[in-house]
Amino acid sequence: MYYYSNEIVWRGHPDKVCDQISAAILKECMKQDKNTRAGIETMGGKGKVFITGEVTTNAVLDVKKIALDVLEDVGYGRDFEIIDNIGKQSADIALGTNDSVGGAGDQGMMFGYACDDTERMLPKAMVMLQELAEWYDEIRKEDSRFLPDGKSQITGIYEEGLKLTGIRDWTISYQNTEVEREETDRIIIDKATEIAKKHGVEVENFLVNPTGKFLIGGFEGDAGLTGRKIVVDAYQSFANVGGGCMNGKDPTKVDFSAAHKARELAKRLLPGHHYVEVQLSYAIGKAEPLAIYIDSDKGEIKATPEMYAECTPARIIEDLKLKEIDYTELAKFGHFR
Repeated sequence: MYYYSNEIVWRGHPDKVCDQISAAILKECMKQDKNTRAGIETMGGKGKVFITGEVTTNAVLDVKKIALDVLEDVGYGRDFEIIDNIGKQSADIALGTNDSVGGAGDQGMMFGYACDDTERMLPKAMVMLQELAEWYDEIRKEDSRFLPDGKSQITGIYEEGLKLTGIRDWTISYQNTEVEREETDRIIIDKATEIAKKHGVEVENFLVNPTGKFLIGGFEGDAGLTGRKIVVDAYQSFANVGGGCMNGKDPTKVDFSAAHKARELAKRLLPGHHYVEVQLSYAIGKAEPLAIYIDSDKGEIKATPEMYAECTPARIIEDLKLKEIDYTELAKFGHFR
């Protein structure tokens, strides 16, 4: 027996808000111009939101309105100064990512993971945290005592084979008005207990707002930055994570697209295994991956030439329909659900 922890931040967490703003701007770009090239970065804090990065597009954008719409939807209102500092993508990068070359928009390594814990082919504790985060986003819209910011962590009890058998500690930090705290704590504990029971595990102990108070949050209590929650966006520490953010990037950026392809490969190869992890690596401007490494609970799985062919950026974009997806939804609770 051993203990292992994983964490999610809720969509009102400052870093996640910045992810969603970057993703919403990309979404509007892709809606108007499917050939958009973008790497959008957002930083927020103390009443200001600063948006920078590179965008080459024919889309006509109202960046300030997009950002304010996200902030309002998350629950923070529209009383923010929005600073638009977006520039154009480097022509040097475009040399390797144009349609005739079809190369990767960056170098690096990306990971995909799947396991047989749940129907989603994701670890049970990860799914539970996502379900609590999704529920919290709904309850804070209905009950004004719940405020947008927050995060949650499970310290699970595991047996051999990475099987979750119980939860020793479920830590929940949620921003609230500090009105009727005993009742709001009970509401959130009851929901977490319900989720755990649904997944066949019991919670031994809850740690709810362990400092004793969580009234000041969001950009008032903290700063936020796009790409600072890459572990939450991926597999919450159950698998390796590449070095790049997945939000605010068009699909030629393999940090985003190849991570989704690696996940698709892992799911495809999972039958007959407890888990499968796929690593893809690329050189900027080159189409075919440098390497495909596939690990599993039964050892290495050899990549085929067909896998290399289907892991070029152009094939990934086409096969996964990455020009048609809702980028903002991916940025809310993690890319893999």
